[in-house]
Amino acid sequence: MLKKLSLALAASVALGGTALAADLPRRTVAPVAPVMAVPVFTWTGFYVGVHAGYGYADNNISTVGNAANTIANVANLARPPSLSVDNDGFIGGVQAGYNLQFGALVVGVEADISLSDMSSGVSYASPFTFGAALAGTRSEFTQEMDYFGTVRARVGFAFDRAMIYATGGLAYGEVSANANFFNSAGFLQFTGSSSEVEVGYTLGAGLEYAFTNNITLKAEYLYFDLGDRNVVVNATPLGLNSYTSNFETNGHIVRAGLNFKFSSF
Repeated sequence: MLKKLSLALAASVALGGTALAADLPRRTVAPVAPVMAVPVFTWTGFYVGVHAGYGYADNNISTVGNAANTIANVANLARPPSLSVDNDGFIGGVQAGYNLQFGALVVGVEADISLSDMSSGVSYASPFTFGAALAGTRSEFTQEMDYFGTVRARVGFAFDRAMIYATGGLAYGEVSANANFFNSAGFLQFTGSSSEVEVGYTLGAGLEYAFTNNITLKAEYLYFDLGDRNVVVNATPLGLNSYTSNFETNGHIVRAGLNFKFSSF
């Protein structure tokens, strides 16, 4: 009898505890919101773009005679031994390249080509009178660059979306040079011209900033040197013998560019 009462009491306590637990409010845990990863910008990838700027050069033109009388004319300053000519103008075109980023280091290669209206002209009048034949002689020189291009390596240091870089490589351009020498009566006595593609080098530096993951803006400075060329200034039917004028082509370019960077994979 006592054993039966004990079992009944235990069962009653168990049922009461279960009922009490059922009456307590349940504690629910809110789901954890997913964390969205912020994309990290990278300079790695292909890009294409456009640029525009200004080119300036302060080149030297030197002249020598190729015969006894023309050598004497240069020595006596009837023709200019050396002249400095300013060559400047607008330059603009397109570029394409590829960057590869390693930590903060960015290396790449870029090629560009630009139309140019960099041109110059200078005139020289003899300051002396060497008799009627040489009094008032005049010499005129013109030089212009029709287009300009480069193929360059770039090495930069990135500060997230900003990058500073150094650049250098091959430069080329179509350069035209002309020399016309007039006698004291104003008639063309000697003339010469040249138009050809010249090849040299370029060095520079720049700053580029990415406004979005695909659009970047850059400012860039380049020094270029395309060497020099000789132009034979031949006599016309009114002249004798000839001269040779040497034209230098080097200068500076400051330009801004806008690039579209394709997404890297």
